[in-house]
Amino acid sequence: MSQSVGLERPEQMRGKDIFRVERDVLDELKLEEVTQRKSYADIHSSLSEQLKNSLRCNVPYLKQSIVSRLPVLYWLPKYSVWDYGMPDLISGISVGIMHLPQGMAYALLASLPPVFGLYSSLYPALVYFFFGTSRHVSIGTFTVLSIMVGSVTERLAPDVDFQKANGTNITAEVDVTARDSYRVQVAAATTVLGGLIQVLLGVVKFGFVGTYLSEPLVRAYTTAAAAHAVVAQLKYVLGVSPTRFSGPLSLIVAGTLISSYAHLNTNYTISVVGEIPSGLSSPSVPDVSLFGEVIRDAFALAIVGYAITISLGKTFALKHGYKVDSNQELVALGLSNTVGGFFQCFSVCSSMSRSLIQDTTGGKTQMAGVASSLIVLVTILKLGTLFQELPKAVLSAIVFVNLKGMFKQYYDIVTLWRSSKIDLVVWLVTWVSTLLLNLDLGLAASVTFALFTVIFRTQLPAYSVLGNIPGTELYVDIETHREARGIPGVTIFRSSATVYFANADLYLEALKEKSGLNISKMIIYKRRQEAKQKRRERRAERRAKRQAKREVICRKCSVSCSPFSLEDEPGGTERENGTVFVIPTTPRTLDGRWEYLKGGDPDCTSLGWMSELQDGDTTTLGSSSEDTLSHDLERVSLGSLGKWTWDIHSIILDLSTANFIDTVAIKTMKNIFQDFSEIDVDIYMAGCQASVVEQLEHGDFFSEKITKRRLFASVHDAVLHCLNHRGATTIPTYDAILLTHEVLVDKNNRIAISKQKNITTKHLFTVA
Repeated sequence: MSQSVGLERPEQMRGKDIFRVERDVLDELKLEEVTQRKSYADIHSSLSEQLKNSLRCNVPYLKQSIVSRLPVLYWLPKYSVWDYGMPDLISGISVGIMHLPQGMAYALLASLPPVFGLYSSLYPALVYFFFGTSRHVSIGTFTVLSIMVGSVTERLAPDVDFQKANGTNITAEVDVTARDSYRVQVAAATTVLGGLIQVLLGVVKFGFVGTYLSEPLVRAYTTAAAAHAVVAQLKYVLGVSPTRFSGPLSLIVAGTLISSYAHLNTNYTISVVGEIPSGLSSPSVPDVSLFGEVIRDAFALAIVGYAITISLGKTFALKHGYKVDSNQELVALGLSNTVGGFFQCFSVCSSMSRSLIQDTTGGKTQMAGVASSLIVLVTILKLGTLFQELPKAVLSAIVFVNLKGMFKQYYDIVTLWRSSKIDLVVWLVTWVSTLLLNLDLGLAASVTFALFTVIFRTQLPAYSVLGNIPGTELYVDIETHREARGIPGVTIFRSSATVYFANADLYLEALKEKSGLNISKMIIYKRRQEAKQKRRERRAERRAKRQAKREVICRKCSVSCSPFSLEDEPGGTERENGTVFVIPTTPRTLDGRWEYLKGGDPDCTSLGWMSELQDGDTTTLGSSSEDTLSHDLERVSLGSLGKWTWDIHSIILDLSTANFIDTVAIKTMKNIFQDFSEIDVDIYMAGCQASVVEQLEHGDFFSEKITKRRLFASVHDAVLHCLNHRGATTIPTYDAILLTHEVLVDKNNRIAISKQKNITTKHLFTVA
C-alpha cells in the first residue's frame, strides 16, 4: 500500500498559519496496518505474570514500597533546617494557637467536654506527620465532622437517659459525668470504625471515591451543616451578647479573665468549660459493641473527611508543585482517626482556615504540624487549668465566627444560576436534604441525586447531524453553525455521550428522526410486499399447472380451444380490467404520501394511504403466469414499490465521544447495520477509540457482512469513502409501475389471463 503523508508549514499567508496533509483514506484495517497496533496480549500481562510481579521482592522494590507507605522517610532525610526550620516553626506556632480555641469549641459541636477537642488536635496531627503526603494541610478538628459526631453522640446518649432519680420522682437534673463518659465512648468507637474504613479503602486503591462528591455538593453540604451548628450552639449563647473582638485568642483570654474574677458560673449559673485534667489520658480500646449502631455514621464521616482533606491537599500541591497520593492520603487519614480513637479523640480531617494560615505564614513541610502539636501538648500539660472558667458561650461565639465563610457560600446560588442549572439543582437538593434529614442521610441522598443527574445527562444527550466546513476536514452541527454544509447523500450522526444500555434505544430513535427514515415501518412494508410477491408466484404456478392440464385435454380431444372464453357462457360480457398505477405525488418528499390509481376506467380513480389498503387492494388483478413477471417483480426495490423515496445512501455514525461500549449497545449497532442495509443504505462508523474497537471485537461485532472496513479513522475519511463508493449525489427516483393485462372474467368472477400487453418497471439513479 502506498502511504504518503506530507506535512507542510509554509510561509504565513495573510497572517494565518496553514498546514496540508496528504494521505490515503484510512479505514480500521489500514489504520492498524499503518500504526502497527499492539494486541491485547502485548499491552496487558497475563494473570500469572501479574501474580509473579506482585510476589517478587528485591531491594529497590522493597525500598519503594516502604517509602510509599511512610512518606516521611522520603522528605525528612532531605529536610534543610536552615531553609525550612524557621518558617515551619513560625507557621506551627500560629496554627497551634488556632488549634486551642477551635479544638475546644468544636468539641462542643460534638457534644463532648472541651478537653477532648484538644486531644483531637494533638494525636491525629502527629500520626499524619509520618503517613501523609500533603505538606500544607492542618489535620485536626473540623466544623462539619464535629457536627456529624455530635449527631451520633446525642442520638445514642440523649440527656433523658441520664436523668438522676430521687426516690420515685425523676428530677430535671442530668448526670453530666455519666452522660459525657458514655458520649466519649460513642465518639471514640465511631472514630475508630471510620478510620478503619478509610484504611481499608486506601489499601484497595479506592482513593477515587472522593471524586463522587462534587464541589457544589460539598459546598452545599457544609452550608447546611453550618445551620445545624448554629442550632447546636443556641443553648450556650441565649442571653449573651458578645462584643466585637480582634481575634479568637483575645476573646478567649478576655472571656476567661472576666468569668474568673466575676464568678459567672457561681453567681449567674453560666456554663463554663469546667475541669481540664492535666496530663495525657492513657489509651483504651473502644467499645466494639457500638460498631453495629454507628457503622452508617462512620462511613459518612470517612467519606466526607477524606473528600475535604484530598481537595485541600490537591489545591496546595498544585500551588507549590508537588504530588499528593490520593490512596496514601486515605490511609494516612484513616490511621490518624484510628490511633486517635484509642486516645478518646473524635473524627478529624484537614481544616481550611488552619491550612490557609499554615500556608500564608510560610509553612514548608509537615514539621509545622509537629510544632502546632507541641503547642497543644504544652497547653494540655501545663495551661489547661487556665481555661477552666472560660464560658462556653465564648466558644460558641468562636464557632459562629468560623462559620462565617460557610454562610457566604449562599452566594453560590447566584453563581450557579448563571453557569449551570443542573449544578444549582444539585446544590439545592443537597442543602435541603441535609437540612431536613440527618447529616448522614442527607449526604447519602445528595450523592444519590448527583449520580442520577449524571445518568440523566447520559440518557438524554444532544443528538446532531454534522456538516462540513467548506475547505476543511472539520464537521460541526448543522443546526448551530451557519457555515456548515451537508454532504449530499450522506448523513453524519453524532451523540454527545457514549452509547450504553441506558440510552441505546434512545440512540436508535434519534437516528431514525435525524435521518428522516422510519426504518421500522419501511421494513414492515417490505416484508408485506415480499409475502404478497410469494403469494403471486404460488398462484401463478397453480394457474400454469391448470393451463397445462387443459392443453393436454384439448390435444386428446383434437379440439382447438382457448384457455377460457366468455362466448361459452350465456350472459357473459367482456370486461377489461387492466391498469394499476402507483404514482408518487412528489417524488423527492419524505412524508410518505402517495396516490394510488386503480382500474382501467379513469372515473374509478381513488386516493388513499398504503397503510390503509387491504391485502387485496395491493394485489394486481391481472397477475401474470409467465416467469418474466416474477423475475421483474423480484428486481423491484422497496422504493420502486411506491412507498417512500429518500436521497440518503450512506449514514456515518460518529463515535468519537464514546469511551466504552457495552453488549447492549453492540447489539443495537448490529441491528442498525442490518436494518438499514435492507433499504440499500450503507452504515459506517468513524472516530472509534482503540478501547472501543477492542470491545467491539470481544463482543463479536465484526462478521463477514460487518467488517473493519466499515470503521474509519475520522469522519472525513468515511465521507471520502462514501463519495467515492456511491457518488456525490445518488438520488433514487421512481417512475410509476405500469402493469397492463387483458383479462377475461366469467360469471363466477374467475379471472383468466389471455395476454400480457406491457410491463414497465423502472428504477433509476441519477448522479449529479
